[in-house]
Amino acid sequence: MAVAIVIPARFASTRYPGKPLVPLAGADGDKKPLIIRSWMAASSVRGVDRVVVATDDQRIADVVQKAGGDALMTPTSCRNGTERCAAVLDQLGDDYDLIINFQGDAPLTPAFIVEKLIDIMKDSPEYGIATPAVTTSPTVRFQLFDDQKQGLVGGTTVVRNKKGEALYFSKSVIPHLSKADRADPDLPVFLHIGLYAYRPDTLRQYASRAPSKLELIEGLEQLRFLDEGIAVKVPLIDKPDLELWELNNPVDRDLIEATLMARGIK
Repeated sequence: MAVAIVIPARFASTRYPGKPLVPLAGADGDKKPLIIRSWMAASSVRGVDRVVVATDDQRIADVVQKAGGDALMTPTSCRNGTERCAAVLDQLGDDYDLIINFQGDAPLTPAFIVEKLIDIMKDSPEYGIATPAVTTSPTVRFQLFDDQKQGLVGGTTVVRNKKGEALYFSKSVIPHLSKADRADPDLPVFLHIGLYAYRPDTLRQYASRAPSKLELIEGLEQLRFLDEGIAVKVPLIDKPDLELWELNNPVDRDLIEATLMARGIK
């Protein structure tokens, strides 16, 4: 199976403008832009034939190319990362059986999670899309609730059916938990990892449809698949030793840099 990783990146983020170029210090104190740290993480995945950054901003493309990476330009009209991945399909050609959407704001994504997702798609030809989740620890759960209380989006949670398919994704913590239950480590509260594997045909079908109302309300692109009746496989992945913080808000920089330090990532 030929696999391409696409890293969508746009400069004009609503919540954090210029986010892809935000410098993040590694274990040696050297600062690299967020998009380069994400590109480095994606490039460490085994079994991948090509890694590209898909962007609509020449500043981002220049930074990637200067670092030795591959950047493809996309229209400014792309409304989300999935549409941006679809926008580079023609440039990639018909050589790939699987497209991986590796989030540009998730440089802590371990290679083994991407490799596991690729294996799942190899073994599950009936699915056109899969995206992983992990069981939340009480620490992460309380962080999510704290962010929610402050009006911040700290992460996305997902509920699944018995077949491991998504029922719903939300930026609110789902299912509802009472304050007494929030510390229970065995509750089925799953943190969605912003990583997707698509068949090219499924990706094209997505791009041909208008955004759904729930997608627009939640600000979650994957809800368009559910609205169109496309089954989304959500495998549970073994939780890494360290938390998978994304750079959603400026306050997340310290958390990510601390994790880079703890992992010894330069």
